[in-house]
Amino acid sequence: MTPWIILGIALLGAAFLLFRRYSKRRKLEQLLASPLTAEQRATVERLVPLVRRLPEPTRRALEGKINLFLDQITFRGQNGLEVSEDMELSIAAQACLLVVNSPVWYDTLRNVLIYPSAFLTNRNTHDGQFIHENSHATLGESWARGPVILSWDHALHGGLDAEDGHNVVIHEFAHQLDGLSGHTNGIPILRKGQAYAGWERAMLDAFEDQVQRVENGERTLIDPYGASSHQEFFAEAIVTFFERPRAMRDQMPALYDQLGKLLALDPAQWH
Repeated sequence: MTPWIILGIALLGAAFLLFRRYSKRRKLEQLLASPLTAEQRATVERLVPLVRRLPEPTRRALEGKINLFLDQITFRGQNGLEVSEDMELSIAAQACLLVVNSPVWYDTLRNVLIYPSAFLTNRNTHDGQFIHENSHATLGESWARGPVILSWDHALHGGLDAEDGHNVVIHEFAHQLDGLSGHTNGIPILRKGQAYAGWERAMLDAFEDQVQRVENGERTLIDPYGASSHQEFFAEAIVTFFERPRAMRDQMPALYDQLGKLLALDPAQWH
C-alpha cells in the first residue's frame, strides 16, 4: 500500500469522524430547540403541575431537555408494567428540572427501570461474625452511570404534589447529578465562579443542624432521611429547594443561595 493510499484512508477516516461529530451536535441542537407537541405539553402540565410555574424561557428550555432525555433514555417496565408515554413524560419532566439551566447532563444514563410500586432490594449487613441478607421495600435507586430505578406509584404522586416535600424522581436524579463529579458524596460539579468554600460551609452547617434536629426528635424542613449521610442530605435538599423553596429561602438562606447558584434557578420567585 503506497503512502498516498495510506494518507487517503487516514483523511477519509478523519472526515468521517468529523461528520459524525457534526451530525451528533446537529441532532443535539435540534432536540434542544424542539418544543413538545400540544398534547405532550398538556400531559406534562397535568402530571407535573410545578412546570406551570416556570418562567416562559425556562419552560421552553425544559421542553428541549425533555426531548433530549426521551431520545437518550430507554424506559423499561418491570414486573409486567407496560410503560406509557404519560409515564415517560412525567419522569422526564421531573428529571430535567434539575438540569434545565445547567451545562451538565446525564451523559452516562441510558436506562430507567420502572416498577409498578415499591420494590424489594437486598442489603447485606455484617454483625462481626456473619453476613445477613435482608430485603427492604424501596421507592427508588440511582446507580453510578445508571440505571435509575423508580416506583411508578411514587413517581406519579411526587410529580402531582409539588408541595409535600417528597419527590422520588427528583431525589434519585439528584444522586445522578451528584455523581457526575465521579463520586456521589454531596459535592457535585459546581458552576463556574461558584466557590467551593461557600458550598462546603453552607452544606455542612445545614447538614449538622439537620442531624442535631433529627436526633432531638424535632421537625425538620428537609426530610429527616437527609440526616443519614451527606449524599442523602444533598438529594433531599434538592427536593426541598423545588417543593418548599420559600421556606428554605427564609430558614436556610445560605443553602438556598448555593443550590440556586448550582442549578441557576430561583423557584421561590415562581408563581
